[in-house]
Amino acid sequence: MSDVQLPVIAILLTFVVCAALAAAFLRDILSAIIAFAGFSFGVSIVYILLRAPDVALTEAAVGAGVTTVLFLLTIVRTVRPGGDRLFERIKVVPALLATGLVAVLLTTMRSLPRVGDPNSPVATSEITRYYLENAYPQTEVENVVTAILAAYRGFDTLGEAAVVLAAGVAVLVVLRKEVYV
Repeated sequence: MSDVQLPVIAILLTFVVCAALAAAFLRDILSAIIAFAGFSFGVSIVYILLRAPDVALTEAAVGAGVTTVLFLLTIVRTVRPGGDRLFERIKVVPALLATGLVAVLLTTMRSLPRVGDPNSPVATSEITRYYLENAYPQTEVENVVTAILAAYRGFDTLGEAAVVLAAGVAVLVVLRKEVYV
């Protein structure tokens, strides 16, 4: 990761956290859906910067695309509640539980290897070495990640593609139904 990407990722992660908080605490459902779509879109851009385009495409298609359309179609068929408060009041017990969970998860970060550490268990694993040495000779695909996803994990990737296709077809069916109703 280059020095230029670090500030960009930091800004994007800040945006993602703010969008997630907005989606959680906004009282207006339309605003919450838009914040959720922004969250998904921000996460997909982070995945692109982390060189995981397959995950980014899935997040953009399902998270920012299909889910947002389904949420919007849902609110079209429901009544929008009135009220003068824009944000929901924070309930103490769930907020404490969420804070406790985040604190517990943060304690595990010390056990993770630093990004790019050549001595990390993943970098020194026999499985990693096998894929790095054999991915191109066995698949003739230059990118190791693409070789793993397309050749070694082809059925899994096919399943993911089928889920995205099914979600897209479902949205088209719902949209077509909405046009004729």
